[in-house]
Amino acid sequence: MATGIKLVEPAENEFLAQLESKANRPIHFFRTMAHKPEVLKNFVPLYGAITGPGSVDRRIKELVYLTCSYTNACPYCTAAHEASSRKANVTDEDRRALAAADDQGFSAPERAAIEYARELTKTANARATRDQLAAHFSEEQIVEITLVAAMANFTNRFNNALGVTPEA
Repeated sequence: MATGIKLVEPAENEFLAQLESKANRPIHFFRTMAHKPEVLKNFVPLYGAITGPGSVDRRIKELVYLTCSYTNACPYCTAAHEASSRKANVTDEDRRALAAADDQGFSAPERAAIEYARELTKTANARATRDQLAAHFSEEQIVEITLVAAMANFTNRFNNALGVTPEA
């Protein structure tokens, strides 16, 4: 549950009720964001457009999201993406390496995306690593990777600021 912020109950918000019905479980992030119903309604499709299928491999998207979440020490996003990353063939060893900022075991394209995501998270600018992406990714893919990192940083900051905790 969120510290200091009351979680909205599904009975109070029809869209939230639909989301949780599909997930078959409570989702604290959505229950917190439901304080702004229009934002929640617009956030869900935006999140799906960014993190869903695209020109970047799902594994790389998960590595980028986890990198940001570990860098920001976001318990909620870390827990959510540790679970979803398993479906994208990110191993326990990969997750431990990301958490320790040990990028050596990753492929060159993965390393470039991870280093970019980490720098972007720490500095809100990634001049030092952005050019490295061009050796491995198209411009469309670089924009997509940047969107994933930006979304991760948005959700990390939202959850950390409001004390949203992972569901039990």
